[in-house]
Amino acid sequence: MNKRLSAIRHVALDMDGTIYRGGTLFETTEPFLALLKELGISYTFLTNNPSKSVTDYLAHLREIGIAATEDQLYTSTQATIEYLSEEWPQVKRLFVLGTPSMCAEFSGVGFILVPDSPEAEPDAVVVGYDTTLSYPRLCRAAWWISRDKPYFGTNPDRVCPTDQPTVMVDCGAICAALEAATGHKPAAVLGKPDPAMIRGILHQHNLQPQNLAMVGDRLYTDIAMAHRAGALGVLVLTGESDAEDAAQYSPAPDLVVADLAEFGAQLRSCPNRAKSYPDGASSPNITKPGSGAAKRSPNRIIPA
Repeated sequence: MNKRLSAIRHVALDMDGTIYRGGTLFETTEPFLALLKELGISYTFLTNNPSKSVTDYLAHLREIGIAATEDQLYTSTQATIEYLSEEWPQVKRLFVLGTPSMCAEFSGVGFILVPDSPEAEPDAVVVGYDTTLSYPRLCRAAWWISRDKPYFGTNPDRVCPTDQPTVMVDCGAICAALEAATGHKPAAVLGKPDPAMIRGILHQHNLQPQNLAMVGDRLYTDIAMAHRAGALGVLVLTGESDAEDAAQYSPAPDLVVADLAEFGAQLRSCPNRAKSYPDGASSPNITKPGSGAAKRSPNRIIPA
């Protein structure tokens, strides 16, 4: 494990359940990000939660004390938009189960969002983590799906972590309800664990899979994606999964830690890291800011 940790040059960080819960920033987050900077390790924030736009997320991060730029953030809404544009170019009209922020992301790139009406026929249905979900709209989505319109989930998460005394029903559970009602499975479910979210980062930074650690709190999204991409899968026990879940999951996470502080301590203590990359200097495989050498994936535009 020390050898694998010594090779890490970039960290992909899940957000809710990993760096914060709801509106509460974990006390380990800021010291961990400072440590990454000290060690010359770059990072990306990844989230399967499509309920907020990129602008909303950046504002939310600022509110809880994390400074980030647009190119350090990638959401499952962006992944869904890219997938539809590349794989389903004939789809132009959408019936969307999503928040106003999510809907604005789709309309902002040219998709036509149809209203809740049996006369307003869409080309497809998109299902997200809709915290504004109403029963009539859920039924309209089922109506179109039952008439053989393809539908797409933005993410497979069944629940969203929260610091409130409730259960936040997420996209995976909404898709399960639609499948039970219609007998139709989604044509695709985007977001993690789709390994394209990691592969784009590797391409942009000229890294190999062993140079990247995917850190998250969910086994079936974060850790599954790391396995599929060949990256180091690090499970933090600050969100959905607990130690018992991790022990029963197969294939097991590469590393299970209580929180980001424990993972940071292991990164810091790796033999040869300081000697190989003194003063926080970047690995030769990392493109230095401003060099102009970073390239985006030809298939997926995934910032790091």
